[in-house]
Amino acid sequence: MILLVIALLLAIFLLPNLWAKWVLNRHARPRDDYPGTGGELAEHLLKRLGIDGVEVELTEQGDHYDPQARRVRLSREHYAGRSLTAVTVAAHEVGHAIQHHHGYAPLLARTRLVAVAQQAEKLGALLMMAAPFLFVLTRMPGGMLIVLLAAVISFGTAAMVHLVTLPVEFDASFQRALPLLKEYIPPYDMPGARHVLTACAFTYVAASLASLLNLGRWLVILRR
Repeated sequence: MILLVIALLLAIFLLPNLWAKWVLNRHARPRDDYPGTGGELAEHLLKRLGIDGVEVELTEQGDHYDPQARRVRLSREHYAGRSLTAVTVAAHEVGHAIQHHHGYAPLLARTRLVAVAQQAEKLGALLMMAAPFLFVLTRMPGGMLIVLLAAVISFGTAAMVHLVTLPVEFDASFQRALPLLKEYIPPYDMPGARHVLTACAFTYVAASLASLLNLGRWLVILRR
C-alpha cells in the first residue's frame, strides 16, 4: 500500500513535467518555413493587437509574463528559436499580456495572491517549526491550536494560488494563443501547437495537486 502511494505521488510530481519536456523537445526542430522567431512573433502580436507599454525580453528565469513590469519574457531557445515550440510558447505568454490588457479577473487575482502567498508560506513554515516550542513554553493547548491553524491557512494560500492559476493558464493557451496561431502557422501544425499547450497546462495541474497534497499532509498532522 505504501509503495503504491509513493508510486502515485511520484507520478503526480514527475510524469507531467517529463511529458511536457518531451513534447516541447519534439516540436523544437528549426523550421525554415516560419517567417520569424518566437520573440519576433511576440513583438508582432503585441503591436498588432495594440497592447502598448509591453516589451519582449530575453530571460534566464523561464518563460513568463510579468504583470508588474509588463514584460513578456522568453527563454533563449524560445526567444531566438524558429520552431513550433518557440512560436507556441511565445503566443501563450502574449496571451497573458492580452488578459492583463483586458483586465481578466483571474489573472489580476492571481497576481495579488502570489505576493500574499510568498509571505504566507514563509510564515507558515516558521509557525510549524515554532509550534511545539510554543506549546512547551506556554502550556496553552488553545494557543497551540491557533498557531497550527494559522500555519495550515498559510499553506492553503499557496494551494489557492495554484488553483487560481489553472483557469488563467488554460485561458491564455486555448482562448488567446491558439486562435492567434491559426493565422500564423500552417494548418497541419495546429495539432502540434495544441499538443504543446496541453502538455504545458498539465504541469500546472500537477503543481496544483502537489500543493493540495502538501496542505492535506499538514491537516493530517493537525488532527494528530
